[in-house]
Amino acid sequence: MLPDGYTDVPAGKLVAVVTCLEMLSPPDRRADPGQPGIALEHVERPDVAWYRELYGRVGADWLWASRLAMAEGELAAIIHHPDVEVYAVMKDGRGEGLLELDFRQEGVCELAFFGLTAAAIGNGTGRWLMNRAIARAWSRDGHAPIRRFWVHTCTLDSPQALGFYIRSGFTPVKRQIEVFDDPRLTGVLPETAASQVPILRP
Repeated sequence: MLPDGYTDVPAGKLVAVVTCLEMLSPPDRRADPGQPGIALEHVERPDVAWYRELYGRVGADWLWASRLAMAEGELAAIIHHPDVEVYAVMKDGRGEGLLELDFRQEGVCELAFFGLTAAAIGNGTGRWLMNRAIARAWSRDGHAPIRRFWVHTCTLDSPQALGFYIRSGFTPVKRQIEVFDDPRLTGVLPETAASQVPILRP
């Protein structure tokens, strides 16, 4: 049990309130915004360097760091797994968004990563991408239907993320506290990343 009131966090650490959300059946499909010049590409067995570069461009402002800190072999084992699907949102021949669906748990799909770079935000691409994520999660070719599609977001993510997931059909089911080393101080991310979150040095 966490005590009520304030708890000091050591300098050099970050704290996030994590909300887990789930959907137990496919929601009604929302309108699909037109996306001229945008395509979703399934990247089979993605190159680790390519994946990290896109992951970093999508997530640096929100302090995504877990996949950057992994050893290359550990990351490759995940993104090359036959039950993990990686997609890139392509715009002008360049990846500008990342979708990762994890089917490794039987009957479950985790929306492991979902995000766009600044170049793809603001024109309905997020809604377009979520429509495709939901459709794929609930109708994966050649596999039994899932029972649960879930995602987690946290207070370090975009302020719009939680509301977006709820509007997409996910229901909040659990809240957690995550404490971790600031990746800007461990060298995983540059110190210029996520300027909205102050760095507190030890």
